[in-house]
Amino acid sequence: MLISDAHRLLFIHVPKTGGVTVESVVREGAHDLRDLGPRRHPRLRWVLQQEPGLADYWTFGFVRNPWSRMVSWWSMIDRWNHRLGPASGKPQVEQDGPRGGNPLWRAVAKYADFEEFVLRGTEEHPRLATPQVDFLVTPRRRADHIGRTERLAADLAVVQKRLGLPVVDPPRRNTWSTGPWQDYYDDRTRRRVAEVYARDLTEFGYTFD
Repeated sequence: MLISDAHRLLFIHVPKTGGVTVESVVREGAHDLRDLGPRRHPRLRWVLQQEPGLADYWTFGFVRNPWSRMVSWWSMIDRWNHRLGPASGKPQVEQDGPRGGNPLWRAVAKYADFEEFVLRGTEEHPRLATPQVDFLVTPRRRADHIGRTERLAADLAVVQKRLGLPVVDPPRRNTWSTGPWQDYYDDRTRRRVAEVYARDLTEFGYTFD
């Protein structure tokens, strides 16, 4: 999450939707950025509870196809696990950061594979089962601009123009998965994502195809 009072702008960072790239653009165009504490991925409802005056700010965030998003999430954690986590064989530290990961990563590292990540992880970890729409929509407020990771350059151009920046294609950061994301799924995992993220499918029209 990032706030610019000078631009009256609020960015809600939905996990695994290209947020690092979006943050880099916001930082380029706004130099008075602040947040509301250590939470990196707070929901809009929580932000407005902490600071109601932000309801008047131009608010935006990005969403992503839920099936693609889950593959990206798993790939990121699995890569950390094999480079620095328990699967690496290196001494472990229970400290959040690049080396120690975070509580979610350390828990997921115990899963055997992507199937367990989807089927068990969405049962055990609310963060993995939170629809993206919950980050960007409240009963009284909806983000002004909800972009799509699938069309990141075009939808980020709206933000660049708002910040007075030149419209250029952003660099892609933190791309972890390889191969088509559809190949990661079987019938059970495909159905489970559809169940967990049913509200995203309805709200944003995403499909598996």
